[in-house]
Amino acid sequence: MNHFLSIIKTNIYKPCGFKVTDLTIEKESKEYDACQFQLNNLKVISRSSKITPKKVGQFVTFWKRTPQGPIAPFDIHDDFDFYIINVMADDKLGQFVFPKSILIKKGIISTEIREGKRGFRVYPIWDVAISKQAIRTQKWQLENFYELNDTLDLKRVKSLYQS
Repeated sequence: MNHFLSIIKTNIYKPCGFKVTDLTIEKESKEYDACQFQLNNLKVISRSSKITPKKVGQFVTFWKRTPQGPIAPFDIHDDFDFYIINVMADDKLGQFVFPKSILIKKGIISTEIREGKRGFRVYPIWDVAISKQAIRTQKWQLENFYELNDTLDLKRVKSLYQS
């Protein structure tokens, strides 16, 4: 288990009554702390995002290896409930908790009609989005975000995992 996820497990999941089981570390996307696990009865895909030097926000991968070899976006038939993204900057830590349904709605997961994305940007609360598209994206993303701080509401965290 990566360091960030270990912090989340101790400070968030345990007080919320969530138990991490069946943790599988993904060999590919190691630099994004790629793993999958069960959180109580929920199937979770987890990644950590990266700060990039030229753009606001943080980048994260979201792909799978196909049986034929190339990478592909996750699709509507893949078996998971949530995609979580751990974000950090300086002394700030946070987590996006995206239900599969939101990722389908936002075109990140492939459907029969549309190909999804292999990676995308996230905008934590501490990032100041500048472009109109980044501002719109940050707005919907923050509905699925919490920051680890002294005022964190664990009831809100629990509600994010019920979406």
